Amino acid sequence: MKVCIVGAGAIGGFIGTRLAAAGRAEVSAVARGATLDALRRHGWRLRTASGLVQAPAHAEAAAAALGVQDLVVIAVKGPALTQVALGLAPLLGPHTLVLPAMNGVPWWFCEGVAGFAPGPLQSVDPGGVIAAAIPFEQVLGCVVHAATSTPEPGLVQHNFGQGLIVGEPRAGGSGKSARAQAVVDLLAHAGFEVTHSADVRQAIWYKLWGNMTMNPVSAITGATIDRVLGDPLVRAFCSAAMGEAAAIGARIGCRIDQTAEDRHAVTAKLGAFKTSMLQDVEATRPLELDAIVGAVHEIGQRLGMDTPHVGALLGLTRLFGRVRGLYPAG
Repeated sequence: MKVCIVGAGAIGGFIGTRLAAAGRAEVSAVARGATLDALRRHGWRLRTASGLVQAPAHAEAAAAALGVQDLVVIAVKGPALTQVALGLAPLLGPHTLVLPAMNGVPWWFCEGVAGFAPGPLQSVDPGGVIAAAIPFEQVLGCVVHAATSTPEPGLVQHNFGQGLIVGEPRAGGSGKSARAQAVVDLLAHAGFEVTHSADVRQAIWYKLWGNMTMNPVSAITGATIDRVLGDPLVRAFCSAAMGEAAAIGARIGCRIDQTAEDRHAVTAKLGAFKTSMLQDVEATRPLELDAIVGAVHEIGQRLGMDTPHVGALLGLTRLFGRVRGLYPAG
């Protein structure tokens, strides 16, 4: 199987290194700048508790140099996806599968949802550019449960977790498929703990529900997770926003059975943990706000639902980002 990783950062590098080292796939990467240079010089590199995992890497700056793939794993930050999508065409043949391994609500999420007005989610796909570039019929849904970082370009540090959830993206739970199983088998052979989900949309919404408050609150306050949950007023605000997101989920076929306090208890076990959005602030990288909070707010608005706490969270974090040049001004 020919696999291309688009965005060889913390998650893309994690997946790419494991696949390349496992030897069952021909793995390449579309990368740029220092990451491209590092891949060409050192190959894939993943630092784990057991030592350094390395494998040769074929990395190019342009997709046209790699040609049609069997599987394209997209692991870029949300703000970069529109531009990246415009350059994917050389990788995509009629049978190519696209696996977005990204945070938050993906551009295709509300495709076919009963009662949801047609049209792209403007928060994550303005003008429908991504949907036009990546056919929905070739997409598989994916959820990543792993914490990784990049201490330097081209080197991934694995902190904990190696769970992946993969499945068909259609609303209503589209069941399992042979093509998704083939991807699951490939990833499992590479050492990931992979679940083949019959309803990957619910898995996506569940993860989002758990981190949509922790990420932005930690970003605007600079607090680690233990301090966010340790303040009763902040904790109550987060719980209220999660309640609104759970109500939206129930309307779009992604029911959440836990309470916010149930989830807080799970999150608290991470201790003094820095969220990915807080790490982005500290590194002065653009905020992945739209896919994590903006999409939730937009879906609620389009369903005519009142979401004051989600709206407040979006507005405060958006303003914080704009003041620091980490979020678009317009």
